[in-house]
Amino acid sequence: MRLLLDSFWRSVAYCMHPRVIILSFLPLGLMVVLAALYGYFYWDASVAWTREALDAWPLIASFWAWLGRLFSGDVTAVLAPMVVVVAATPVIVVVSLLIVAGLMAPPLTRLVAERRFPALEQKKGASFFGSMMRSLGLTVLALLALVVSMPLWLIPPLVLVLPPLIWGWLTYRVMSFDALSEHASPEERTALLRAHRLPLLGVGVLCGYLGAAPSIVWASGLLFAAAFLVLVPLAIWIYTLVFAFSALWFAHYCLEALAQLRAQRAAAAVSTSSADAADARAVATQWGAP
Repeated sequence: MRLLLDSFWRSVAYCMHPRVIILSFLPLGLMVVLAALYGYFYWDASVAWTREALDAWPLIASFWAWLGRLFSGDVTAVLAPMVVVVAATPVIVVVSLLIVAGLMAPPLTRLVAERRFPALEQKKGASFFGSMMRSLGLTVLALLALVVSMPLWLIPPLVLVLPPLIWGWLTYRVMSFDALSEHASPEERTALLRAHRLPLLGVGVLCGYLGAAPSIVWASGLLFAAAFLVLVPLAIWIYTLVFAFSALWFAHYCLEALAQLRAQRAAAAVSTSSADAADARAVATQWGAP
């Protein structure tokens, strides 16, 4: 518990570091560029396809026609852009996680290592490409779990548990691996992830709940169309900052746990050496006695 709380408060403090603030804006800029390119080349086609899909179902088409007569307007023309935005939200979340894991987590881990653990040996237990491929595979599994669990979301308590639990599991598996990839050997990483599985999963779940906070901003962007261009980038930046905080929390926790593991092993080795030396002296004394 001490390690969990200590790493939490240190991560909060590190979020105020200028390097962290700058890094939090880099993925935002990239995602804004990608969103602008998508909007320029594919927005009209996506909205048109969604509108055709909404009109293609006979039962729903009659419902749209009834709403149109009720509100004196074309309901699908208003609903189609909202459906496209809502459908794009999970993709933006996943891209944010991958960008943070791939581009932000390594420099944030190095920042923690430079400031707190400059003497900690780097054993290069995983490559950058291997870490990215692992993150991609785990993300696919998390998306499949989300899709499979969607029918259970209709049960009121589960909708508040299952999505944060799945995102927490994904955050725990991705961030803990990245935090240890530079400094821990494969054997050390396996030992730490096994020994600290529950605390790290708890950190991931808490970060998953924190990641749900920007949904309020997304909802505001959908309700207040005039502020959409302001609120959506703000939500993306909040997502990115939450992920940066998550990376810092895992970096502080995992590197401190790694330092403690190596200190314990070093102390055990010294104790064993001292015991062996004492045994050797005892044997020498026994054989040297008249």
